[in-house]
This record gives sequence, C-alpha cells and structure tokens, in this order.
Amino acid sequence: MTRPVVLLAEELSPATIEVFGDDADVRHVDGTDRGALLEAVVDADALLVRSATQVDAEVYAAARSLKVVARAGVGLDNVDVPAATSAGVMVINAPTSNITSAAELAVALILASLRNIGRADASVKAGRWERKQLTGVELLGKTVGVVGFGRIGQLVAERLAPFGVELLAYDPYVNHTRAAELGARVVELDELMRESDVVTVHMPKTPETTGLIGAEQFALAKPSLHVVNAARGGLIDETALYEALSSGRIAGAALDVYSSEPPTASETARRLLELDNVTLTPHLGASTAEAQEKAGVAVAKSVRLALAGELVPDAVNVAGGAIDDLVRPGVALADRLGQLFTALAGESPELLDIEVHGEIASRDVTALKLSALRGVFRSVVTEQVSYVNAPVLAEERGITVQLVTDESTERFRNVITLRGTLRDGGVVSVSGTLSGVDQEHKLTEVFGHALDVALSDHLLIIRYQDGPGLIGTYGLRLGEAGINIGGMQVSRKGRRGDEALVVLDLDESVDREFAEELGAAIDARSIHTVDLVY
Repeated sequence: MTRPVVLLAEELSPATIEVFGDDADVRHVDGTDRGALLEAVVDADALLVRSATQVDAEVYAAARSLKVVARAGVGLDNVDVPAATSAGVMVINAPTSNITSAAELAVALILASLRNIGRADASVKAGRWERKQLTGVELLGKTVGVVGFGRIGQLVAERLAPFGVELLAYDPYVNHTRAAELGARVVELDELMRESDVVTVHMPKTPETTGLIGAEQFALAKPSLHVVNAARGGLIDETALYEALSSGRIAGAALDVYSSEPPTASETARRLLELDNVTLTPHLGASTAEAQEKAGVAVAKSVRLALAGELVPDAVNVAGGAIDDLVRPGVALADRLGQLFTALAGESPELLDIEVHGEIASRDVTALKLSALRGVFRSVVTEQVSYVNAPVLAEERGITVQLVTDESTERFRNVITLRGTLRDGGVVSVSGTLSGVDQEHKLTEVFGHALDVALSDHLLIIRYQDGPGLIGTYGLRLGEAGINIGGMQVSRKGRRGDEALVVLDLDESVDREFAEELGAAIDARSIHTVDLVY
C-alpha cells in the first residue's frame, strides 16, 4: 500500500514527525522558496506549515493529490482558506495549542505592570538603583476585570484566584454558571471599567470588538487602573490608550499585541514606546517551547485523521468546527446509520432529512450531519469520502439535505434518524441511539418499525408478511449455511398477516445470492445484507 506523502514546509519538532511514524512518507522543503515549494507539493497528500509559508491558489493548483493543509499554530493569515475549500482541500490549525501560554503571559504582564518590572530591569542594567521611584502595588485585594471569558479568559481567572483578587467578567456569550464556579461576577463592560484595578482583555478581534475599550471606557476608570492586552491588537484603541496613560487618567498598561506589528510600523502604536508606564513585549503569547510542541503534535494528529477520512474537529473549513463532548459519541453512530440507509435505499434520495432528537439537539450537531453524509456516500463513490466533500457529493447529486433538531424524544434519551424520500415517492428511514455506559450502537427504527437491537457489523434485514413458521424457516436456512445468529428482533406492524421486519445480528457477512434465495423461501418483500465499517 502506498504511503501518503506528508510535506513539511517549515521546521517542526521531532515529536510532530513521530506522530506519523512509518505510516507516511515525510518529506521536507523550504516553504519560503516558492519554486521549490511548488515542485515539492505536486505529490503531497498533506502540507504542514507554520507562519512563513504562503499557501494560496497557486499552491493548490500545483498539488495533484493534496487533501489537507495544516498550520501548526492558531492564526491562518498565510493560508487561503476559501481557495482551499474551492479546491476540496481541508484546512487545519491548532486553536487550543497556546491557550495556557497566553494565559500565563497575561498574568505575567499584570504583575510586570503593577510592579514596574520592565522599567526596573532597564534601570539596573543602565547602572541605576531606583528603588523609591519604582515602588509598585500588590495584586492582593484588587479587583480584576476579565474582558472575554472564553477558554483563555477562564484560565487567567483560575490563575489569578490564589492571589486573593475579586474577579469580574464581561462577555456577551459568557456561561454565568461557569463564571460563578471560577469566582467571577458577570457585569456589563461599563461597570467592569468603573470597578476594576486591573483589566485584562481576551476577546477575539471582530468588527464589533475592534476598539472595544476606548476613550469612553477610560473615562470611567480609576486613576489606579492597569490594562493588559495579550489577545489581539486593536481591541484597545491605541490613541485613547496613549491619551489615558500620558495624561494620568490611568496608571499603566502592558501590551503583547498591537494594531500594527511591530508597533514601530504605526505612528499611533509608536507613540506608546515613548511612555514609561507601559510594558511592551513582541507578541510572545504563543512563544513557548510547550506551545510550539503542542501545535505541531496537534495538527499532525489531525492530519492523520484527515488522511484516513475521519472527522477532524479542528478543520476550519468544515461547518461545525470543534465537536461538543455530548455530541462526539454520536459521530460514529451517524456514520453507520448513513451506511445502513444507503444499503436499504439502494439509490440516492431526492430529499434527505437528518434528524437529531433529545438533549443533544440543543448543541451544535453539524458534525452528526457531516458524519451521516459520509456514511451515505461511503459505498456510492469511488473516491475517498471526507467531511469536506460529502456535502459537495450530495449537492452534485441534487440531494436536498436538511438538518432537523428537536429536543423532545419519547423512547430514548437521544435519537439520530435519517429519513430519505426516493424518486418514486417511497420513504426510507433508519434511527439509532447510544445505550449504556459503553455507548453501544442500537437500532431503534427501520422502515417505521420500532426496534431495540444492536447495530452490529453484519446485519440481515428482512421485510415479509407475518405468518407462522417463517422465523423457523430463515433460522434453519442460516444454520444449515453455518451462519450464526448473534441476536435478533422481530417487529410487526398491526396484527397477524401484516408486515413484519426482522433484524438479524450475524457473526459474518452473507453473500447476496444466498440472501435472495432466503428471501424467496419466505416470499419476502425485501431482504438486505448490510456490512458496516467505521
């Protein structure tokens, strides 16, 4: 079997390379050498970069087999994501690789600003001994406002709690329960600015958050306020910050990020360099050995998943993004239900509803939709089906796909249903759930028949007119063929003589010719052999 080619365009850690082991042909190229990159990427299945390599439409056009581009870091400024999507290439980054490093730097900057660490270092190195002039303030007993209470903001809050501070949190999407667990009181931004002795910012940069803290907010602040930004440049209006610092409106600031980087590239940011009450660092949030290692290893693991056609939580051009922990166990189930649907339908539906019922319906279940589509097309197309191209395959076939969610359910805690309308108006439906501590895959409905049977690897599903002796007939024939029945369930609609459906859990696969003979023996309406993979 030919090993996939993984091309490293920049230096990555040995641990990153070890993730691939002997399962990939790992090659190296200088990604900043455009000619060399375009030549090397021709045969690549995966391309791994950091920040120096520009991955654009020209690169995608040159690559004949490229399936995935991975950026070993958080940002994607050097990767053209829309062009990748158009080319059918998955793009991956490592969004959580630097969160601990970023949180720790924010705490370090808070302490540096309060205790004048930067000025003190420069003073001693210059031969001065300015103890009196560099008197600082303690963090103990101070009020710290955390603007943006996502993963990094929460990590900062956790690390600040032992200092004996009062925590305030501002975030329009904050989970109030989680904030309370961390000892933070959720307030509006104006209240946070009025009450805080320290404000640390951890928001993403969007049109709504750019300039979030400006002259109006500084006008509310205590003269003792210190502000810290280790998130994104531009969240704090740098002109307003300069005026607040230079006029004594606030006491100090510490910045790791700027609207233009380096800050000397911008007249506005450059003015901050003139002030003594500002501590500045050169965008060091992710610059730790541990963060770099985590980023490389994380994207390498995701690349392995992508090359295997599996769901990649950190794929940025796959709708749904990271998978909710409550939703994740259903991903494999949705895939297997998709495979079962295709086996029963025997054709592509015109309309396919992917229904999610129960408590997980309150979460982002896009991953279940993508997984179900992947299962639907596994046996339909010759190319590898991924979570990127499965929706495209459906669109190409004129299949209207709808994701339907409903938090109510009757028989089970959570249920996933695939319901497809075929060209002749017929409807095929399959439903499943996860059962018990081991999250066993269970079939709960097929063709409208209620069930509670294992969704195993080898199934024989028969629809027939109910009558005496039929179970014995197909049971005997399977026994004579040496095929063992691991489990079974019969479901009947209505009374004796109405349609019955049996799902047989077999220990091995049944060939089609035998199945047709078996169906003829009991005058079955339909008989389906199903072999599932995952």
